[in-house]
Amino acid sequence: MLVPMSFWGTILDRAAKLALDGPVGALLGAVRRSRGASASADRTDAQELTRQVAFTIGTIVLGAKLAKADGVVSRHEVTAFRQVFHVPPEEMRNVAWLYDRAKRDSTGFEPYARQIAKLLRGHPAVLEELLDGLFHIARADGEINRAELAYLGAVAGIFGFGEEEFRRIRAGNGAADADDPHAVLGLAPAATMDEVKAAHRRLVREYHPDRLVAEGVPPECVRIANDKLAAINDAYDRIRRARTMVHAEAP
Repeated sequence: MLVPMSFWGTILDRAAKLALDGPVGALLGAVRRSRGASASADRTDAQELTRQVAFTIGTIVLGAKLAKADGVVSRHEVTAFRQVFHVPPEEMRNVAWLYDRAKRDSTGFEPYARQIAKLLRGHPAVLEELLDGLFHIARADGEINRAELAYLGAVAGIFGFGEEEFRRIRAGNGAADADDPHAVLGLAPAATMDEVKAAHRRLVREYHPDRLVAEGVPPECVRIANDKLAAINDAYDRIRRARTMVHAEAP
């Protein structure tokens, strides 16, 4: 899906007009002052934009703070952020300003994560897609280190994901303790094939890119959603093939 080149200019201008409080509101206030935008938005715009703005600003802010989790902001992590969001050249300066401000902000990530979770309450798939984007940034330098994984786990907890759900999210992003397709589907190895099929259908339905876009994920992030869907389908296929082989070899 192609994204209009005006997406970033539009979302930054209109996001700055949303009447949000908390740390996100303070950050958007700084955007408003830097861009000379007014502080008012009609109610319809606010209702339609809040989820998309929450996802976008959340990824920028939490991505910037993730890059500092191990004490070093690497070129690879900055490049990975640009892969999550394909920012047009004419908007790079504005997005870089917001990213750098969030990176320098002495406020911890927790207040931002809590407000993002509140803004996206009732949309766990969108929160999970945001986590997927953060995983993408974390593994940009070839591995996800202990500090980064602890950060991601803390954000996941604030977003409302339990230990088993975080295990599934980790596995889906190639960060599980072992290469286990069952973990990608959130299942134990002893799960029946009926349970495997049911989990696969549910995850495909919940994390289909079209549904995520409808719930507030910016269209330009569809590539990461497609990667997630591919991982889910691959895990299902691996389990199905392995069990078919076992049955074929059984006496």
